[in-house]
Amino acid sequence: MTTLTDTVAIPTRFNGPLQSGNGGYSCGVFAAELGGLAEVSLRSPVPLEEPLDIDRVGADALRVMHGEAVIAEAQRVEGVELEVPIPIGVEEARRASRHYRAPHEGLFSQCFVCGPAREGSLEVFAGAVEGRDLVASTWTPPEWTAGESDAVRPELAWAVLDCPTYFAVHPGPDMPLSMLVRQSTEVRAPIAAGEEHVVIAWPLGSEGRKHHAGAAILSAAGETLAVSRALLIEARQTPSGAGY
Repeated sequence: MTTLTDTVAIPTRFNGPLQSGNGGYSCGVFAAELGGLAEVSLRSPVPLEEPLDIDRVGADALRVMHGEAVIAEAQRVEGVELEVPIPIGVEEARRASRHYRAPHEGLFSQCFVCGPAREGSLEVFAGAVEGRDLVASTWTPPEWTAGESDAVRPELAWAVLDCPTYFAVHPGPDMPLSMLVRQSTEVRAPIAAGEEHVVIAWPLGSEGRKHHAGAAILSAAGETLAVSRALLIEARQTPSGAGY
């Protein structure tokens, strides 16, 4: 039974696709409404600068509504069980970033996390790691990403953990349109703004158009600071030139 309704909005600056919210950032914002660890399922593109109703279902679940449309659903979880691969170092992550494949035009070219045409993006440019079934990027969180504790705000960690999963599950030359539909993230230790980190992502298996991936934010010393599990679904048919 719905017990309470609040409202949130995703600012335009936090877009993923050109006209909607970054999936990971949006999931992180909705998860924060539960006040703990959560799994968030996206049901529709997240509108930008629009009031979204948060309908709470008991203490452990909620729905995000835009009028009559269900935008997302979230439920509390105890944690994210995920075996993180052997870490890589900063230099190896820098080399991997040179293989970043996203085009400068297209649906995600202006993503605030990974858009190569976006001025002032977070510059998470995950490329293939040589000899590993893994993509990686370095990431130095700018000072504006920090909250009151000087650590990166959780919703921004969710965002950074989202984008590399696409390149983990689509390592080949084709870049089909795939969208994040479910994410669960656990921030295990503070992520310091202004310090260089390593972001990695890896495939966890596929079932037809469904692709599962893991991702992690590591300190420069290899400590796991945050982990995420994601489900992406590939579009049934991608118009020519309208991929990632």
